[in-house]
Amino acid sequence: MKAMIRRNGVCLSIYMSKKDVEEPVVAVENHDLWGGFVLLRNGWLLALPDLPQSTRLPISVEAKKRSDHD
Repeated sequence: MKAMIRRNGVCLSIYMSKKDVEEPVVAVENHDLWGGFVLLRNGWLLALPDLPQSTRLPISVEAKKRSDHD
């Protein structure tokens, strides 16, 4: 699903337009964010693409939801 990742002050948030949901990121697998999973406050686990660490935010990416539950 398409996800827009942006920084709100010191926190990251992800907006998924298809679901009309914006949630803060509460945990990341990789410190540089890319190529790993992120956990959202609503419990969703998303896999992010492997992008260079220097990638600037905000950015829209194709994220994959790990769980089958909406």
